[in-house]
Amino acid sequence: MIAIYTFLDCMLMSFTLSKSSNTIGIVCAIGAGICFSTTDVTIKFLSDAYALHQIILLRSAIGMGVILMILMASSGGVRSLKTKRLRRHLVRGISVVLANMLFFLGLVAMPLADAVALFFISPSIISLFSIIFLKEYVGPHRWFAIGLGFVGVLIMVQPGTNEFVLASLLPIGAAFCYATLHTLTRTMRDTESASTMTFYIQVTFIIVSTLIWMLVGDGRFNDPSSPSLNFLLRPWGPWEYSDFKLFILLGAGSTLGGYLISQAYRHAEAALAAPFEYIALPLAMFWGLVVFDEWPNNITLIGSSFILASGLYTLYRETRHPHKPQMARAHER
Repeated sequence: MIAIYTFLDCMLMSFTLSKSSNTIGIVCAIGAGICFSTTDVTIKFLSDAYALHQIILLRSAIGMGVILMILMASSGGVRSLKTKRLRRHLVRGISVVLANMLFFLGLVAMPLADAVALFFISPSIISLFSIIFLKEYVGPHRWFAIGLGFVGVLIMVQPGTNEFVLASLLPIGAAFCYATLHTLTRTMRDTESASTMTFYIQVTFIIVSTLIWMLVGDGRFNDPSSPSLNFLLRPWGPWEYSDFKLFILLGAGSTLGGYLISQAYRHAEAALAAPFEYIALPLAMFWGLVVFDEWPNNITLIGSSFILASGLYTLYRETRHPHKPQMARAHER
């Protein structure tokens, strides 16, 4: 795993010499989407046997071990964890914990592809936050692309119809928390490394999941009639040896994904990096079909086509008309 991170750092350095910062951010966002899609399907697979906070605690403990090994192997070592922005790290950590919890609770109550598609309202929220809080410039073509993706999400969610389910509010809440996370990442990119930001996220995961275990880990508040509440409040069970490989995959995948997404939003503007996480949508359809036999219906296919078109159009515009970073910086305070 250390070799993988060393390779990634070398690749990012070489990209910096020959490519724009936005290009690095886009590549990292795509890589993070692949990692997170893998962890999503793994958690959904394990949701019938373990409580959510039990899965997250072991996943984060493994991820913490990976991060510490990387820090000890790096030039800065554990000294790089020293920060003057601890409060912002904690707020960022709480944001990502809530985003994960809400998304995974929604994941067990609906098809994988539908939950992921609903979560992808987050790029529109990120764009809104980037304008309000970061004073970034978003041109009309990029707004069109983001709006196209938002229409696709609406098609899939079908608000106001009998197809709408209450559990769909959970991924929407996760999207707001996710947007908060990456808005904070943009404000910390000049002083905090990706490894440091990932470390403090893992610390927050471990603290929160441990507290939940201490409060409700005995299952006394469990509600088996609700898939989401059952996943959150069921009692802890013994870890099966056969599942340990999956937990290692979760820990390594989530840590690598956290590292890449931190790099993505450090190098690229929030409104530009966000649409490239859409790669998780076709992957969610693939995993849903192969692992859970969840066939996407016509509504899902039409809506996802709009979402994919928005990401591809953003890529086309950036290739033909590269965004000028100074335009955004001129609006920053």
